[in-house]
This record gives sequence, structure tokens and C-alpha cells, in this order.
Amino acid sequence: MKKEELEIRFKELSNILLDELNDDGFWSGKLSSSALGVAVAVTALHFHNASIHQKEIKKGLEWLSLHQNGDGGYGDTPESPANISTSLLSYAALNLYAENNPEVKATQQKLADYLFTQNVDVRSDQVAQVILNHYQKDYTFSVPILTMCALCGIPGDDGFKHIPQLPFELALLPRRFYRLLNLSVVSYAIPALIAVGIVVFRKKKTNGLTRSIRAKAEKKALKILEQLLPESGGFLEAIPLTAFVALSLINAGLRDSVIVDKGIAFLKRTQRNDGSWPIDIDLSTWVTTLSIKALGERKNEVLPERQQKRIVNHLLSVQNKTIHPFNGTSPGGWGWTNFSGSVPDCDDTPGAILALLMLAPHHTIREEMLAGGEWLLQLQNNDGGFPTFSRGWGKLPFDQSCADLSGHCLLALAKLLDAYNSDLNAKQKKQYLTAINKAMAYLKKNQKENGSWLPLWFGNQHSKNHENPVYGTARVLTYLLKTKVVLKDEPVLLKKIEEMNSAGKNFLLNVQNIDGSWGGDSGIKGSIEETALAIAALSDVKWTAEIEKGFNWLNNYYQKNGLKKAPIGLYFASLWYDEKLYPLTAYLEAISLTSFRKEIIKS
Repeated sequence: MKKEELEIRFKELSNILLDELNDDGFWSGKLSSSALGVAVAVTALHFHNASIHQKEIKKGLEWLSLHQNGDGGYGDTPESPANISTSLLSYAALNLYAENNPEVKATQQKLADYLFTQNVDVRSDQVAQVILNHYQKDYTFSVPILTMCALCGIPGDDGFKHIPQLPFELALLPRRFYRLLNLSVVSYAIPALIAVGIVVFRKKKTNGLTRSIRAKAEKKALKILEQLLPESGGFLEAIPLTAFVALSLINAGLRDSVIVDKGIAFLKRTQRNDGSWPIDIDLSTWVTTLSIKALGERKNEVLPERQQKRIVNHLLSVQNKTIHPFNGTSPGGWGWTNFSGSVPDCDDTPGAILALLMLAPHHTIREEMLAGGEWLLQLQNNDGGFPTFSRGWGKLPFDQSCADLSGHCLLALAKLLDAYNSDLNAKQKKQYLTAINKAMAYLKKNQKENGSWLPLWFGNQHSKNHENPVYGTARVLTYLLKTKVVLKDEPVLLKKIEEMNSAGKNFLLNVQNIDGSWGGDSGIKGSIEETALAIAALSDVKWTAEIEKGFNWLNNYYQKNGLKKAPIGLYFASLWYDEKLYPLTAYLEAISLTSFRKEIIKS
């Protein structure tokens, strides 16, 4: 692809990005509709008041009928292959209306046929074992799935018999003890632990001392749940989590709870015109910072100064200013959206820090930036890596340190140290350097033998174990590339970076497809997101032929398919999603990072 053609594409994509700005001057993006979200939301509305919510329920059921896969099952996105979890929840929701609605009955029968091909008999107690085997010791999603099934009459009148009891009474302990407990749910699922735990407790026939303890713990646990409730009514702004909480409390006899009132209002407010729901309201902070990252050093060509100031003001306005009630972290972090259910995390916080350092004079945002840096320092795990929400929770996968977040935090800390070196005292500088060294050691230790890194919140539905080493490696390499520039006076760290970079780049080059694209791993069909991010990660290498092949594939694919989204995102308990702005920002980042290299693109 010629340089002139690439410049035309950059301007074209930049204009699309500008058109995606919302009325408030930042990006909201659009998450894919979710069959799982629809199923759980419809069920919550049904149990709350099927008559009052008749219109919303009807639209949701119609969406399910229209978006059933050819094999009869449902995937997490309309572009996803069917899976047992989403299909089973959809079957349960349809079961509430199948008896009196022929269209719903027909949809449910196709779904039952699909589940039977997956060795799931919806009339048998075997349903519970299939789900529990799939999720193993992690009850974050398995117990809510089985609870909703039982409430909807799946597999029969005694569906709670095989459902494990969630220990909701543990939520009464001080938060500092959570990391020491062998909790069966991840840190961000405490609302489900409480609400689902209570309804299972009330519905399941058990005796003994633990039952007496749980009976006494109920009232206090509900008080804690109410304290976690955001103003919006949506826990984590997530439709499935909020709906699971609401339908559980309703069936536990707590329909008049403020948690249910606000949760149901949230579900009604977030239903789309076509009857569907996404899994979360949006990822506005994340896609806004991705957009700034995508433009890079070329931001001034695209964004007028007035617009840059609007983005700065918006990002500063959504920085957390208090101890957060959900994960107990200090002020200074950022969550993924501007809505109140957002929780500060270790990907959006470095993303916001890096975007703000690009957009604003450093002295004007000093206080906010150093608060963000302090927030990151406090979240670093003992292994040197960074988790998503809570330090020290390492029992289940989504609470562990991970490479892509650690690389992102590493870059943010390095940039902060560089930007505010003269403002930091000797102790603070040592803290930053210690954290940077520990993060570097973590990345080195967790780089695979083939040079790759695995991400936590992204995957590929077609690769082994649904992992995405291309995404993980591409992100970490890009962070290291930028960190190397900042740490130019640290020879020991630079040597470590070079060693990791060399192995990582070799991995990406070895898994490039023959057509020039990249998928999640070797031999996996390419996507715009994975191909563009791989190109960005290789933007400083000498292998120009491979990069050119990648750009040629992007060009051909874009001309045929436009900015087609790939379901590479992972959310709440491994739910897949796609995001409208992911292919756009990735493509722009690839161009902006390589456009200054004349030898890459034919002139």
C-alpha cells in the first residue's frame, strides 16, 4: 500500500472517529447486543411484574427469536458461535412464555435440540453437573445460571437441589479479609454472592449450624448490598449482574427492596430500541482513551485544541475522588465509563493517565496525575504484576495479575516519573522505580517460551482455550516500545526491554497468516483489531515486508467489509463482546505509529 493511500485512509478513518464523538465531547462507542443480557433482563422483568413490563418483555423475546443461530443455539454476540451457558439461560427465559406463545415455543424447541447436541438434557438433573464442570471452582457465573434455571422451572420443581450454596455471610467480614478467604466468586461479583446466595439459601432444603448462621446474616448482608448499589441502579453498569441480583432478591421475597426498584428501572432504561440489551451500558472511558492513543502524535492534525480541552475536562471529571464503595480503593483511579456503577480498575486508570499526559500541559493536571500514580502503586501485587480491581485477590483467574494490564501500568508509571520527576521527593522516586522494576520482572517471568503474553480481558473464540496471545503480545510490546523511550537513561531496564521485545516480535512474525493478517494465534482467521494491533507493535522493526503485507490485508478487508467488529472482548465471567470503536481505533493506531517511517510504506 502506497504512503499516499495510507494517508488518505488515515484522514478517512479520522473523520469517522470525529463523527463518533457524542454531544458531550467524548466517545461512548457501542457494545454488541447480548442474548445472555436479553435472557436475564427479560427474566428479571417477568418476576418483578410481567404485566407492567409486558412491552419490554415482548420486545426482548422477539429479539431472541430473530437472532437465534442456525444451529438453534445462542452465542454471546450475534456473531458468536453458540455456547451452552448463553443457550441455557435463553432456554430458561423462553420457558416462562413457551406454553402460551407458539413462536416462543418454536424458538425454545430449536434451542432444546441444540442443547441436546451438546449433551445437555434440559429435563434432567444433569444440567447442573454440566455447568459446574464447565466453570469448575469458580461459582461467579455457574451458580447464577443454575439459580435462574431453577427459578424458571429448569430442570423441574426441585432445581435447587444440586446448586452449591454461595457463602454470602462472608460479605459481613471487613473487606481487608476478603483476599485471605477462599471465595468462590471473583471480587467484582460480590453483589451476586449476596443476592444469589440469599435466594439459594431460602429455596434450598438444608439444616444445621450454617443455616442458623446464614439466617442471622441475611439482614446485614442486604445492608452491605445496598451500600454497594450505585445511583444508576446498575451494579458495574452491567445488565446481567444487575438482573441476576434483581431476580434473586424478588424470588427471595424482597421485591420491595430499593435494590430491586433501582435495578429494574436500570434494566428498563438500558433496553435498546430493537429489544436487546448489551452486557454493559458502555465503555466510554476506555474507548475515549483508546481514541487518543490511536491518534498518538498526530492528534493535533485531527482534534482542535477546543476539543482536546473538552476531553481533558471530561476525563478529569470522572476520576474517582473518594474511597470507592465497591472495591475499597483510594481516590485517584478511573473506571471504564462515566456512569455511577463504574469501578476504578488497572486498565482504565493507566489509559486515562496516558491520554491526559498527551492532551494537557503537565503542570495543570499535576495533582490528578500523581493521585492516579499513587492509586496504581497501591494496587500492585506482590508478584510485581497488576490485577484489575483488587490487590491480593489471586484465587480465581479474573482477579490475578495479568500481562496486558501490567504493561499498561508500567508505561503509565514510567511516563509519570518522567513528567513529574522534579516534583517527587527521593522516597517517591524510589517507589516509582521499585514498582517499574517489579512490573518489568513480572512481564519477563510471564512471557511464554515462544515470546508471547496472554491477556486477561481479551480472547479469540477460534483459538485454543479461547486465548489470544496475539492481542496480549501486541499490547505489551507497544507499551514496552513507549516505555523504552521514557527510560532511556536506565540501561539495565533497557536491556530487559530489548530482550522481551525481541522474543515478542519474533512470536508475532511467526504467527502472521499467509494473507498478511493476524488472528488470535497461529492459523486463526484474521481480524482488523488483531492485525492492526500487531502492526502497531511491530512499528519499530526492520521487517517492512511483513508490515506492508499486513497493511495490504487491512486495506482489502476494509474495502470489502468496512470496519467489521470482531468479538475479541471478554467481560463478566468470560462473556464475549465486540465494540464498535475497536477496529477503528486499532486501524488508526497502526497507521499513526508507522506513518513516520518512510521505509515501511512504498512511496
